[in-house]
Amino acid sequence: MLPGRKLPLFSRRALLALTTSLAGARAKGAGGQSGRALSGGGGGGGFPWEAFGRCPREGKRSPLLPGNANLRKYSTATEEKQIAINRLQGANEGIAEIVMNRLKARNSLGKVFVSQLFEAVEGLRNDNAVRVVVFKSEVKGVFCAVNVGADLKERAQMSNAEVGHFVHKLRTLMNEIAVLPMPTVAAVDGYALGGGLELAMACDIRVAASSAKMGLIETTRGLLPGAGGSQRLPRIVGVGLAKELIFTGRQLDGEQAQVIGLVSHAVPQNASGDAAYQKALALAKEVLPQTPKALSFISLSLNEFLQVDIATGMAIEEMCYARVIPTKDRLEGMAAFMEKRLPQFKGE
Repeated sequence: MLPGRKLPLFSRRALLALTTSLAGARAKGAGGQSGRALSGGGGGGGFPWEAFGRCPREGKRSPLLPGNANLRKYSTATEEKQIAINRLQGANEGIAEIVMNRLKARNSLGKVFVSQLFEAVEGLRNDNAVRVVVFKSEVKGVFCAVNVGADLKERAQMSNAEVGHFVHKLRTLMNEIAVLPMPTVAAVDGYALGGGLELAMACDIRVAASSAKMGLIETTRGLLPGAGGSQRLPRIVGVGLAKELIFTGRQLDGEQAQVIGLVSHAVPQNASGDAAYQKALALAKEVLPQTPKALSFISLSLNEFLQVDIATGMAIEEMCYARVIPTKDRLEGMAAFMEKRLPQFKGE
């Protein structure tokens, strides 16, 4: 049993709904997925077979995700800039950062924040110059966010129907992050609670400062995770432990999160408060030299392995490999090996 407080009294309705959701995760074969895309419909494990007609980086969005144009309706030209894209230059060219900066609300997931984050994700999806994306916060001590990750003050002004509609949009946003065609790294340098942790779990890799605090704490507010948390957490840490963490609403620090596999690395916080970001950037630099098309298909293959049986998974891997064979990057990799030099991949 991980350190933490005793199970508090929560809404029975919330716990019942949560148990049903977690049971669905178990039925899907939960146990160790790294938390990327969750197939959303259809037979055959929900595998997007159409994707093999073109590389995931060539602009075809996942057919599994619902329409999401309405997410943009909250954005206007006069709104405060809460999300920014920072494309690194020089030796780090190819790394893009999605920078969250809603200082007053500590990066809580309000309407404008969600809309701008969605637009940033869409802006990077088809950018062939971007090879890896790092999610970071400019708000010291916070990744995203207090108030269960959502903006509860804003949420309190919504009708029941509006709440359901907004949460659906939030869930769609997390799925869009999860199916980005390039590797994604979450740099958790502070609080990542509720929707904030759900955002981090939608990324391929998570790095945390040892002092960071993470948890799906919705049950302490009479709610349950609504943006994929009840599905992604059991796939990362296992169903039993996921139930314990969600039922109790327990918060873990970075070191505890690393022990259970919730994050890949836990690093001591530095004086600047950006230790996790520095580690995430170092990981992004390791990914940067690799061929983008191969990484896209590797992600596609890995994301499906829990959704299908091993024979189907082998077939998916074979089809992904076949799509890489005719690429110029593969020939460049072989030539570089023979010539004993570093490969120069161009994503072709």
